[in-house]
Amino acid sequence: MSKILIIEDEAAIRRVLKKIISEESDSYQVEEAEDGLSGIEMIKDKDYDLVLCDIKMPKMDGVEVLEKAKKIKPEIPFVMISGHGDLDTAVNTMRLGAFDYISKPPDLNRLLNTVRNALDRKVLVVENKRLKKKVSKNYEMVGESKAITHIKDMIEKVAGTDARVLITGPNGTGKELVAHWLHEKSERSKLPMIEVNCAAIPSELIESELFGHVKGSFTGANKDRAGKFEAANGGTIFLDEIGDMSLSAQAKVLRALQENRIQRVGSDKDIKVNVRVVAATNKDLKKEIAEGRFREDLYHRLAVILIKVPALNDRREDIPLLIDFFTNKIAAEQGTIQKGFSKGAVKLLQSYDWTGNIRELRNVVERLIILGEQEVSEDDVKLFASK
Repeated sequence: MSKILIIEDEAAIRRVLKKIISEESDSYQVEEAEDGLSGIEMIKDKDYDLVLCDIKMPKMDGVEVLEKAKKIKPEIPFVMISGHGDLDTAVNTMRLGAFDYISKPPDLNRLLNTVRNALDRKVLVVENKRLKKKVSKNYEMVGESKAITHIKDMIEKVAGTDARVLITGPNGTGKELVAHWLHEKSERSKLPMIEVNCAAIPSELIESELFGHVKGSFTGANKDRAGKFEAANGGTIFLDEIGDMSLSAQAKVLRALQENRIQRVGSDKDIKVNVRVVAATNKDLKKEIAEGRFREDLYHRLAVILIKVPALNDRREDIPLLIDFFTNKIAAEQGTIQKGFSKGAVKLLQSYDWTGNIRELRNVVERLIILGEQEVSEDDVKLFASK
């Protein structure tokens, strides 16, 4: 059932519109408002799939209704109803977010086509939002601790923006999961997220890796090659372990962030790029700045939003959930029968010192599943966890 609201101060036009739309389909439920103020109150109280709104009305005109409604429920498509003298205003309302406009007196086919198209658009918008709330199971962030809940809340707030994010935390805590969540919940999710492990690339090659190079720019550069920033154009680039990046590469990354432009190694030609930068590090960048190994201006460019991922020892209440998650995942990956963990086994695992964080816990769970009995016991943990 599609709920449609008609906001129109002329009763005769309201009746005509309601009759035309209601007779088109039994699935259309049409309601009326006689002015903009009552229309806004109805939009606040109910969920509509489409609003048809007159432009010239007493109390509150259609432009004001559109602007207020877009702040309250931006997903609702608006079709503006314009008299002959309102045509310019109707066109301008599309810049404010209106789906379309129809002229008085309404042409039957034009009206019904517009209604159908607007309702189809609403379905797509809602479905897109639903899908964006889902994240690939490969990148689930498991946990209900206060720290993890706070991170999830932050991701929900900033994912839809282009704000740069710096993720900090020890090795093995899941910083890359945060980066993937940010990308998959963003408007850039249909385009790639390109990962660069800055610690794994030799310092003499990092600039070529990030920005590309032209043929002959250095020994071994046999052809022009695009870099990671170009590959991520329109999407996200994830600079993992950015604290290990050389100062010269940092300077070029800073320029890319400031100007949205890069230069391939050996070229003086600017290439415009549109990328969202998410970075991560296990280092204390403020200490690195003080010791001259990291640029302070780059730090402030990257840390618009700062997300700190806690060590596993600081979120022990999440360990039972993580054990269940890894148990299910490993059983699915290996095609084996899922094993359970006794309460004593779980409690013992919660008491361990997890210097390797979640990565270490996963390895231990896998070892216990392979070597333990049908139900992993406390004795199994004592026997196999420390090996």
